[in-house]
Amino acid sequence: MEFAELIKTPRVDGVVLHRPFLPTVEGTLCLTGHHLILSSRQDNTEELWLLHSNIDSIEKRFAGSLGSIIVKCKDLKVIQLDIPGMEECLNIASSVEALSTLDSVSLMYPFFYRPMFEVVEDGWNSFLPQDMFKDLESMTDEWRLSEVNKDFSVCPTYPTLVAVPKDVDDDTLRKVATFRHGGRFPVLSYYHKKNGMVMMRAGQPMTGTNGRRCKEDEKLINATLRPGKRGYVIDTRTINVAQQAKARGGGFETEANYPQWRRIHKAIERSNVLQESVIKLVEACNDQSHNMDRWLSKLEASSWQSHVKEILTTACLAAQCIDREGASVLVHGTEGTDSTLQVTTLAQIILDPACRTIRGFEGLVEREWLQAGHPFQHRCAQSAYSNNKARQEAPVFLLFLDCVWQILRQFPCSFEFTESFLVLLFEHAYASQFGTFLGNNAAERARLSLPEKTVSLWSWVNRLQELEHLANPLYEANSLVIWPSVAPQSLLLWEGVFLRWNRSSRCLDEANEEMVHIIEYNKELQSKVNSLRRQLAQLETEDPLLQTP
Repeated sequence: MEFAELIKTPRVDGVVLHRPFLPTVEGTLCLTGHHLILSSRQDNTEELWLLHSNIDSIEKRFAGSLGSIIVKCKDLKVIQLDIPGMEECLNIASSVEALSTLDSVSLMYPFFYRPMFEVVEDGWNSFLPQDMFKDLESMTDEWRLSEVNKDFSVCPTYPTLVAVPKDVDDDTLRKVATFRHGGRFPVLSYYHKKNGMVMMRAGQPMTGTNGRRCKEDEKLINATLRPGKRGYVIDTRTINVAQQAKARGGGFETEANYPQWRRIHKAIERSNVLQESVIKLVEACNDQSHNMDRWLSKLEASSWQSHVKEILTTACLAAQCIDREGASVLVHGTEGTDSTLQVTTLAQIILDPACRTIRGFEGLVEREWLQAGHPFQHRCAQSAYSNNKARQEAPVFLLFLDCVWQILRQFPCSFEFTESFLVLLFEHAYASQFGTFLGNNAAERARLSLPEKTVSLWSWVNRLQELEHLANPLYEANSLVIWPSVAPQSLLLWEGVFLRWNRSSRCLDEANEEMVHIIEYNKELQSKVNSLRRQLAQLETEDPLLQTP
């Protein structure tokens, strides 16, 4: 298919662009295969370059011969284009709708994008499982990297290399895979070097109504326990949902078959509920009535903050079991690709200071989301504005980033990165020139040859100039476990995402610049103090009479 077939009117002059908190711009609107571009000859005006893949929905309005298109984006931005001529307006609208809903992944922009920067580090090779496993090997010899899934036949959503207990062979893993949902047998997620406890993740056990059991599965998860120790299974579903799963062939670990494991059920909602929640939240944030009671009522009705609280509570529970109880943990829900990953990653941010650095957080996203099989292509196909009926779309990753922001806000000096890094990841998960978030799992990315045909987001982020932009000026490395509060008054609406386009950021930008200025000035003063101390010490050594009593 040629993109030209979908572009009915490639160019229109005299188009007026309206954007929040920016002056209107008049210029020429151009459509390409991947971008909607508005260029103006006016001085000091920024061109609009909007990826078609970032467009969530389009609304058309007409007044006489003038047509307007309201473009609602996946990053929650809303812009208006006033287009002279009804036919031109209709043509532009239908072309953009067609170009923004292409089904073929290989037609997406990352396959056509050529970087304008020098690729110093190939991000596709920055976080390979074998390299990350070397860190584990330096701490323990109880685990090994298995190639049982090298052709993706054992588990289609796992990577080719997974960390498993050393005493468990590949034949055992194959048998366990037939007992777990989607073949997602228990694998290592995190090793706590302080006490040697571990966190594993998996899909639900397929016990069914007949109470099917698998001795190999029991052996695998028991292999992670120390003598005399018990473990915890954290099931991200309520007991009722887990019971209902039995009728569909699923289930949970019974105490009779797993006597050394205590099962705890939590209530993290499934993807379809989360999609409805974010739609209601964005609708509340766009409410222009300025009625406080109505706004608070809508905010509460969205239940978004309740989801944040529930996920953070479950992550704190997992971290508490590992760090304070000295017990290993197995986390799963149904598939093990959504709420499971939210919990395992947040628990690691709480426990492991390395995950609070820029590179450590990138590694966490790569290891626990991308390689672990979170279906980004499905979950991020639509955002909060789409008029299409949700199929598999859900803001699972956005909800995780919101939880990270809550912890960052409570511990502003313990993270090497700022909120800007989290917002950047949100944007690129939904629409990007990079191939990092394309596909639903490692098998799909291999089939699409993404490392050979696209550029990694990490190649761009890990350049010095970009790292400086994302670095937190308040950062002081904190080696301690950090325990976030989940009290209602401690959890705030993430304004940096949900109110970003509803109010000007000028005051925040100015405050941030002032903070950076104060920190730089403080460093200068500290440097002068150190210099004066050295001079005083020098004088004291040269003249004993000057020595302080």
